[in-house]
Amino acid sequence: MFAVIKTGGKQYRVAANDLLKIEKVEASVGDIVEIGHVLAHGEGENVTFGAPFVEGALVTAEVVEQGKNRTVIAFKKRRRQNSRRKIGHRQLLTTVRISEILLDGAKPSKKAEAKAPKKEAKAKSEETAAAPLFKAPKGEPDDLTVIKGIGPVAAKDLNEQGIITFAQLAKLSDKDVAKIDEHMPFSADQIKDWREQAKELAK
Repeated sequence: MFAVIKTGGKQYRVAANDLLKIEKVEASVGDIVEIGHVLAHGEGENVTFGAPFVEGALVTAEVVEQGKNRTVIAFKKRRRQNSRRKIGHRQLLTTVRISEILLDGAKPSKKAEAKAPKKEAKAKSEETAAAPLFKAPKGEPDDLTVIKGIGPVAAKDLNEQGIITFAQLAKLSDKDVAKIDEHMPFSADQIKDWREQAKELAK
């Protein structure tokens, strides 16, 4: 039996035990997620189509891994205007294994494991939030939005991770760049470009 599901704005043809990469789903590894947007299901030549979704149909999947897609670079340059813009993007992905295709309102046979109490989960999230990647230097922070490619949101994210000055950004080592690339939604090429601009501004 197969089914056509919709998740993250995309459609996939799936069957039991298929391994699939979809756009990020908020769940931990080992959790069972339910995908209720089933556009069609069938076996062989017998196919049932929904309008737009099949009523009572459900697909369950086990979360195998949380990760990122490869970096996509968007580069824009205006000739003879001394203007260029380079932005990297890494789409967050969730790898899932299709468990069951359920019809007519059937209940899944496997449920998600019991999650930690809310207090413990909140304490863990606070502990993670309280540990930035870098130690912010003393003194007044610089306006990082002066650097091309860093907007207010990116500047806020960098500040939260302890990067607040041009000098600090200019002194990032390749190892630091790799750390940011791993833990933040910025590409290594993008960070290196910011580093070169920060060297000029730090002077």
